[in-house]
Amino acid sequence: MSRLNIGVVGVGHLGALHAKMLVNIDSAKLVGVYDSNHERALKIAEEFQLKAYHSYEELLRETDAVTIAVNTKAHYEVAIQALQAGKHIFIEKPITETIKQAEELINLSKQKKLKIQVGHIERFNPALLAVEHIKLAPLFIESHRLAQFNPRGSDVAVVHDLMIHDIDIILSLVKSPVEQVFANGVAVITDTIDIANARIQFANGCIANVTASRISKSKMRKMRLFQKDAYISLDFNEGNAEIFRLVDASEVGQSVPDVLGMFNLETLNKKIVYEKPKKNEINALKHELELFIDAIVNHKTPQVTAEDGLRALEVAQMIVDKISSQQPFYKI
Repeated sequence: MSRLNIGVVGVGHLGALHAKMLVNIDSAKLVGVYDSNHERALKIAEEFQLKAYHSYEELLRETDAVTIAVNTKAHYEVAIQALQAGKHIFIEKPITETIKQAEELINLSKQKKLKIQVGHIERFNPALLAVEHIKLAPLFIESHRLAQFNPRGSDVAVVHDLMIHDIDIILSLVKSPVEQVFANGVAVITDTIDIANARIQFANGCIANVTASRISKSKMRKMRLFQKDAYISLDFNEGNAEIFRLVDASEVGQSVPDVLGMFNLETLNKKIVYEKPKKNEINALKHELELFIDAIVNHKTPQVTAEDGLRALEVAQMIVDKISSQQPFYKI
């Protein structure tokens, strides 16, 4: 089977990880890297025995696809050039800086019949993969994504930097239009929002309470899902999931996990069962890159489409707009 010629654009911290993963994917041939900082490109190229291209145009001429890991403000410019050259693109989140830019990328990719996959890596976190066997229909969601301050990513609000991970996951689970957003946020270290909380109300009645901070002492990435007869806890840091379900007592057998309690209320005869699915030992970044390549080679729809990226960006922007309308001094 022929291998897909692919290149990496932007080899900072994340782009270097792209290169590290791609050299170990059999279905891809990483032909080289490009970075506006050529010394950095040379360093990464030497590490993985690749070519460091002097120009982006040269890299595009020798590839079928590129992964884009430049800073958010440069996403559109780099991505549009690749699409115009007829190349498929994997682009890190958020898809672009503005909604209009994302719409333009989508329109051009459709015209040229090219694939766009957005790097919402948490879709492939072992914690989320562990509950694929459960029918998820949450009515209330609570998420916390807290991190210590890191200048990388601080060129955008924490909503676009961190919270957008959870926004994307929530939108993929709820699959209902957003009706209303309430939000608050504070700029503590940077000129943009460093800590934010949003309450997202969906047309189907689901409510999501989402918190993100980049000024936390300790790291936390947790999400809790509440739905009819079930509570699911996801720890994205550890890659673990816990499931608590209410089932008919008659269903409890040897194959059912731990029983935590029992209800005997006249006609109600229920038991609470607990399950901790086995952790799927998977490298989320490598997995999403493999899926991107598979989508191109086998003419599939990418797992996280540009439309998914746009929807997450739209909700993130609603949150930022709500906060900035209350605190207009933010430099969004």
